[in-house]
Amino acid sequence: MITDARVLRTGFVPREVEHRDAEVTHLTEILAPLTDGNPADTTLLLGPSGVGKTCLAKYTAEQLRQEVLDVEYQYVNCWQNFSEFRTLYRILEGLGKTVDIHRQSTPRDELYERLRKYDGPPCVVILDEADQLEDKSLLYHLHELPQFSMLLVANRERELFGNADERLTSRLTGCERVRFDRYDSDELVSIMDARVKSGLEEGAIDRDQLATIADAAGGDARVALSILRTAARQAHQSYESQITDDIVAASIPEARAERHEKDVDTLTPHQRTLYEIIEERDAVSPSELYEEYRERMDDPKTDRTVRNYLSKMDQYDVIRAEGTSRDRTYRSVSETFENVE
Repeated sequence: MITDARVLRTGFVPREVEHRDAEVTHLTEILAPLTDGNPADTTLLLGPSGVGKTCLAKYTAEQLRQEVLDVEYQYVNCWQNFSEFRTLYRILEGLGKTVDIHRQSTPRDELYERLRKYDGPPCVVILDEADQLEDKSLLYHLHELPQFSMLLVANRERELFGNADERLTSRLTGCERVRFDRYDSDELVSIMDARVKSGLEEGAIDRDQLATIADAAGGDARVALSILRTAARQAHQSYESQITDDIVAASIPEARAERHEKDVDTLTPHQRTLYEIIEERDAVSPSELYEEYRERMDDPKTDRTVRNYLSKMDQYDVIRAEGTSRDRTYRSVSETFENVE
């Protein structure tokens, strides 16, 4: 029943972005100076997980590249490339400037120098999960280079600028912002329906089943598409010609477990330590968590940074934060997946 598996994969950019016309128009206007060879303003794309920020950034940059011959864009996932060196390396790698760079011995200043000397077409740099960067000074240095226009994708502005120095915050306070709200259930059904028409046989799944998936996803397109992908895979492996209600029901917890595992795999070392402590305790207060974290790490981050880490992990459902700031408890969510085969 699967005719094009690509459209169900994470990171796929569709030909048309559903239910984000205003955001596409806004970002297109921001990037318009690039059509005349001028740099565009640094822009923040802000909103919760699964609202289309990354998809829209890639889509708009790709549309711009199709319209203008001399424009490039580079995408870096900062959750996977959270160090300054790795982020710079990924940008240079996309530009074909890493032939003689050695990860162990090439100094960071050499990477910046190569970016300063870049004389190719204007380049849009999409830094996804930019709030995950260990050293935010990277954003200041890139902001100073007129050849590069930055799109910074993050959940919340306060986490993006957490631990940033005054130079950076003063530079970026006045930058452009594109804000995203969660999708409603009808919008998620429409998004999935477009993928179904491109990637599955006609009649493989009906709209009532898509509505069930949308309700389970809670406004998160990332979760909805993960459930749809899991359901299609299960039906394919069972040689079914249609996705049944039973398959949809079984796919919801399975997709969530798979998504949880992938998110845990991408945690930074410090976040991983926090996650392991919470898993061991099942439930822990902030003070106990911070104390145990500091004992385990040779180079512990500040309490503010740790709070930002925990907030990010809560947003992605890696852990669960319960209660107000005064009586907060951090809990494991693993029990949610224990009955998934």
